[in-house]
Amino acid sequence: MISGTAEQPRLTVFRSNKQIYAQIVNDLEGKTLVSASSRVPEVAGTPMAKIEQAKEVGKLIAQRALEAGIENVVFDRNGYLYHGRIKSLAEAAREGGLKF
Repeated sequence: MISGTAEQPRLTVFRSNKQIYAQIVNDLEGKTLVSASSRVPEVAGTPMAKIEQAKEVGKLIAQRALEAGIENVVFDRNGYLYHGRIKSLAEAAREGGLKF
């Protein structure tokens, strides 16, 4: 099982048929540090393909993480295959400045 600490929290991803969610969690304290999803107004306001939504969520989670002082994370794909929306979100988060 993948676990996050204060120095290197866990970036976990959940996808449903229509939405995608990402959050950065410190498992030692059981706290969500930052989160983003395809339902926030920045992403949901514009109609786009699901892969594009995932890219926007990846950029947004990276931006919020850097604002909170988080740079290094452990990526938890939650059992999903690393392709499609999961890969798109991960690559966008890396491009946004997160290291994993």
